[in-house]
Amino acid sequence: MPTVDLASSPLRELNGALHKLTPNTNETHWTVTNPRGQHNIAVGLDFPVEIDIDGHVGYYCAGMNKQARVTVRGNAGQGVAENMMSGRVHVTGDASQAAGASGNGGLLVIDGNASARCGISMKGIDIVVKGSVGHLSAFMAQAGKLVVLGDAGEALGDSIYEAQLFVRGTVTSLGADCVEKPLRDEHKVELKKLLDDAGVEGVSPDEFRRYGSARKLYHFHIDNVGSY
Repeated sequence: MPTVDLASSPLRELNGALHKLTPNTNETHWTVTNPRGQHNIAVGLDFPVEIDIDGHVGYYCAGMNKQARVTVRGNAGQGVAENMMSGRVHVTGDASQAAGASGNGGLLVIDGNASARCGISMKGIDIVVKGSVGHLSAFMAQAGKLVVLGDAGEALGDSIYEAQLFVRGTVTSLGADCVEKPLRDEHKVELKKLLDDAGVEGVSPDEFRRYGSARKLYHFHIDNVGSY
């Protein structure tokens, strides 16, 4: 189990070594110490490796992740798990803006709060935030699920397409073309699985409200011009 201390080893060397991993390697569990808020840690991975990062990270940690399981034992800066394709990214603290932005797949779990634009333009990623999210979360979200156990800020789901949003707390306001929708049995099943996968215990899917697209802004119409 390799351990890399970023206080003495360059970040470029760490990322380079992770990118060179091959299917026959036995180095499948890495520990990274002293990240000290550096940017772009463990980006572009395409291998089923586990990465434990012991401390706070900067921008774009685990960006473009594919297959890997990355755990940040601290807070994460802007764009954590940005454009993630598959795998799992877990932040044990809080996350800054644009967490999971443009994610195509995989699961992002944030134990604390997420700032503004969480899940912006998400395209299939699932995001579970155990705290609250800031304004314009799920802006232009196209596919996937955003689960918020706390509250949501202003303009939730603005210009949303077919992503599904589940919020347990209060929503300050909904964005353009985002409306509350019925929470049916099939949604409760999907939500329960996500909560289980994220390690959430003692919370029932019945405690959430579901939001999605009213589908009025898919195609331009002059009657809706004020909503764009």
